[in-house]
Amino acid sequence: MSKNLTGVGGSLPVENVQVLAGKELKNLPNRYVRPELEHDDDVIPTDNSLEIPVIDLSRLLDQQYACDELAKFHSACLDWGFFQVFDHHGVREEVIEKMKVDTEDFFRLPFKENNAYSQLPNGMEGYGQAFVTSEEQKLDWADMHFLITKPVQERNMRFWPTSPTSFRETMEKYSMQLQKLAMCLTGMMAKNLGLESEILTKPFENCIQTVRMNYYLPCPHAEKDEKWVPIKPILGAFVVNIGDVIEIMSNGIYKTIEHRAVINMDKERLSIAAFHDPEYGTKIGPLPVKENGVKYKTMDYEDYLIRSSNIKLDW
Repeated sequence: MSKNLTGVGGSLPVENVQVLAGKELKNLPNRYVRPELEHDDDVIPTDNSLEIPVIDLSRLLDQQYACDELAKFHSACLDWGFFQVFDHHGVREEVIEKMKVDTEDFFRLPFKENNAYSQLPNGMEGYGQAFVTSEEQKLDWADMHFLITKPVQERNMRFWPTSPTSFRETMEKYSMQLQKLAMCLTGMMAKNLGLESEILTKPFENCIQTVRMNYYLPCPHAEKDEKWVPIKPILGAFVVNIGDVIEIMSNGIYKTIEHRAVINMDKERLSIAAFHDPEYGTKIGPLPVKENGVKYKTMDYEDYLIRSSNIKLDW
């Protein structure tokens, strides 16, 4: 692995949730109890009409509907920073479903088999937990598997499961199709910001793509007007967070949003999150958008990544 990607987001070893769950504990270990998440006063009821926007990519690409859908897309990025998107042609449904099945099958393997892919000291790739830096730190009730998928030369195949046997091939297809979707959406964001698409997409042409698979009981939420808005996942749609880098490059016109996952006590759940970051060597800072004043510094992406990782370690 390149020195650029080592030493960022490493974790101390902790007992895996798969092992703890097998002990049939009567009480959850204290490290997994988060008092700040026990109260629902700041959560908007699920029957409330407030829902995050849903974008149809086929309408964005169709001249007949593009104007209206672009306006809807701009509003989603401007007011929410979070949306769901349908991509009927780019990311094939069978690839999505196969990725889910292969990931679930991996996490359901005996612990000994999963543990063969465990993270190395100070490494972020592999099976375990992320950003664990102290013995007192609160933990997620979840097991994670984290992979660097792009650039291809940055992959460490030591961490790519061989069971199920189709996992590697499925991840390859999933990774490639997701990158195309991310580039398309980024180009549309540029258009809405009054920029040539290449200005915003170029830093991502040889992007760093990572995939984090979480096996836990997740219920993603987004915050709106200082309230948590439960997201009702739509079958076949992706939930998209525009992220910190786009917030910086848009000079704060588009804002990333705080989100969280809370435990569902009734059943297991799976989440697969893909992150698309600029290639190394890129300077990130506000682009020439039509807003008053520069709100963010320009810095090397490597410096930004280290700083943002340190912030995560303080959570």
